[in-house]
Amino acid sequence: MTKNIGLLSFGHHQNIPGSRARTAGEALTQAIDIAVGAEELGFGGAWIRVHHYQQQFAAPWALLSAMGARTTRIELGTAVVDMRYENPLIMAELAGAADLISGGRLQLGLSRGSQEPALRGYEAFGFRPSDGGSASDMAQQHTARFRQAIAGVPMATSDPEQTRSSVPLPIEPRSETLPQRIWWGSATRQSAHWAGTQGMNLLSSTLLSEDSGVPFAQLQAEQIRTFREAWKQAGHAGEPRVAVTRSVLPVVSMRDRDLFGANGSQEHIGVLGGVVSRFGKSYVGSPDVIAVELAEDEAVRAADTLLVTIPNLLGPAENLRLLGNIATHVAPALGSIEAQQD
Repeated sequence: MTKNIGLLSFGHHQNIPGSRARTAGEALTQAIDIAVGAEELGFGGAWIRVHHYQQQFAAPWALLSAMGARTTRIELGTAVVDMRYENPLIMAELAGAADLISGGRLQLGLSRGSQEPALRGYEAFGFRPSDGGSASDMAQQHTARFRQAIAGVPMATSDPEQTRSSVPLPIEPRSETLPQRIWWGSATRQSAHWAGTQGMNLLSSTLLSEDSGVPFAQLQAEQIRTFREAWKQAGHAGEPRVAVTRSVLPVVSMRDRDLFGANGSQEHIGVLGGVVSRFGKSYVGSPDVIAVELAEDEAVRAADTLLVTIPNLLGPAENLRLLGNIATHVAPALGSIEAQQD
């Protein structure tokens, strides 16, 4: 399977020595420049993380719109929007506008959210789970409402006193094809099964919130199989898309060695949010070795899209050099990206 390779940026900004993204404004504008450069390198996607109450990207709509206006081909994704925080109808309007600006290139990854520094931070945004319900239930309810809105299901009725009629009103603006480009960020086999039943694409990162004693790639591949089986059993048409994330840092110069070291980390098990979790390893070192390891990675083989994380604090020049190394030395082994540099 030919891989669609995209980049994933967390959007960190820190006023520390060596950082090229010391302010939120710098992180945002640099993300646009990196997306433009990645498109020129032949990458298939530029995806951004969404976090609240942290020095990272937050609400993604202005950034996605700006990226869409500056690029012409590359997919623009979120990995992921925390649906506990979202007003589904406002989000439908903003997502519709951003997708129309991009010419229909958004790939919206949603989820119930990850661990965060704020205690029930979504409550300050005006959202509380219903009595007897959980925050996860609320995220799924917001997701269902959002998907109805972008599909054109009426959300209100016209006021007869103003319009002399009573007709159903859908959310505008609306992108006709956006409903087919919604993803669910899953960290467990159970949530992957749910995503399959709902007819969404699957996003799986370098963290799985469960551990069965098998290697990370094997457990993630099992998650992908669970998702696809659920999709099929639910009777959804077509084939769903699947994306996995990896940290990929090829070392081809002394500069790379100074920045990234010479060896990657190993996967490990830890407790995160009270849950035993398995963390994937990072791929650092010789690009030939990395290419072989990725080609042998069971989950990477099962996915159609590979998202490589980037250290955006280094700024556009270093990140585009890193992405150029991936495009030149790693992607061809996966059947992806024909080098477009002069």
